[in-house]
Amino acid sequence: MIYGNVRNNGCITSLPTNCAAEVPCLVDASGIQPTFIGDLPPQLTALIRTNINVRELTVQALMTENREHNYHAAMMDPHTAAELDLDQIWSLVDDLLATHGDWLPEWARTTRKVQAA
Repeated sequence: MIYGNVRNNGCITSLPTNCAAEVPCLVDASGIQPTFIGDLPPQLTALIRTNINVRELTVQALMTENREHNYHAAMMDPHTAAELDLDQIWSLVDDLLATHGDWLPEWARTTRKVQAA
């Protein structure tokens, strides 16, 4: 028995089917069999959803080639939003895109600068 990150596929029924979930998994000659968990308590589901939302926006950025979703994802991240205001988040994402631009597809390299008020 291990704890593995797998496609949820209904293991945790209160989370989206297509998200990753860490659940107990039996590993044997037949492969990896995730364990059915069912619903989590609503407060735990809500907490986990805050992180799933960030990942979903990041995937949407990739799937639609919409670089603004990178900013949206950073704005929705609970830790980032707790520490930085929106202008600081825009600047942070600009800096990250500039720093890691060689690793990113062309559409994601162009940054959007916040206009001075």
